[in-house]
Amino acid sequence: MAQRMVQGIHRYPPMERVVYGVELARALSDEIDRLGAKAVYVLASGTLTRETDVIDTARRILGNRMAGLCARIGAHTPRIDVVAAANEARAAKADLLLTIGGGSVTDAAKMVGLCLGNDVTTPEGLDRFKAIITADGKTERPPVKPPSIRSIDVPTTLSAGEFTAMAGCTDTVRHVKESYAHPLMMPQAVILDPAVTIHTPLWLFLSTGLRAVDHAVEDLCSINPTPFSDGMSMHALRLLAAGLPAVKRDPSDLAARLDCQLGAWMSIMGSQNGVTKGASHGIGHVLGGTAGVPHGYTSCVMLPHVLRFNAPVNATRQAWVSEALGWPGKPAADAVAALVASLDLPQTLREVGVTADQLDTIAEGSMHDRWVHTNPRKIDGPATVRMLLDAAW
Repeated sequence: MAQRMVQGIHRYPPMERVVYGVELARALSDEIDRLGAKAVYVLASGTLTRETDVIDTARRILGNRMAGLCARIGAHTPRIDVVAAANEARAAKADLLLTIGGGSVTDAAKMVGLCLGNDVTTPEGLDRFKAIITADGKTERPPVKPPSIRSIDVPTTLSAGEFTAMAGCTDTVRHVKESYAHPLMMPQAVILDPAVTIHTPLWLFLSTGLRAVDHAVEDLCSINPTPFSDGMSMHALRLLAAGLPAVKRDPSDLAARLDCQLGAWMSIMGSQNGVTKGASHGIGHVLGGTAGVPHGYTSCVMLPHVLRFNAPVNATRQAWVSEALGWPGKPAADAVAALVASLDLPQTLREVGVTADQLDTIAEGSMHDRWVHTNPRKIDGPATVRMLLDAAW
């Protein structure tokens, strides 16, 4: 009997360039000149701004083209911070955004672009554009006009949000992280300079590396994988499995840091083509928005347990995960847990500050995340999520 051929469509994302292994000053100068920007509004990590010369480098390159600086974006991208930055960028007549920092800053630039393109001037104005995830897992996205300006992103962590067209933004009044999207929210260019990541706290660099591992693992084990993302995910895991321990051993190893950056980039390719994630990501979103757990830590804690839960339905693909991580024949859950342990990262919800009285709220909230509903093994309701949380407790 003839085997059914795989079918699909590969979409190339609306990103123009990724510049890697080139020092920031040279790469940024080239990209600003290429894009012809005259008024660049900068969103940067507060720590980088206060404690390093990285932002001074950007100031020197931009000169009188620097239209302003925001260094006060909070964790998980609070929408009050986003709207304040958008109002400043609007007043400065910015024609390009530049981000230097981690995932919260990256998402902030996407949200600033959305605000400027959709005349949002107050936090409440974002309510019209957020995705609604129903209890049965359907995603309803309202019409969104394209961002009026786009960005160049210089990431300092490995969560890889700079390669997607979606952003998470937190309503700090209701303690809920909400999803926004438009294809052109993706940056025009990304600059991967490993030297910039030297300033990132080691726990944050390594844990966001586990977030990238989570991207690649859940893409490989997805219910709708693609040949392109399979190949990229496998190589992402190889680079991260070697690079993260090397950085742990020697934080000054720039070649290992670049391998991690390249692995993070490759880990996100499935997201660019609609490959759905699973419950590690879905529960992780709620752990972040509701319990304030950093995204890298959510992957450290949840991914092994989700893999164990899913093993009865995707053992063949989980074997690919183990192989790529350098543990052929070992259960994928154990291979991931061993990597987490080797990096001295947290392995339980207790270690990351989740309290027992939050577990039911997290379980119920998870059922409103789209990726819980695309988990390879069906999750019937909050009780199943609670079982996974208890296992991670």
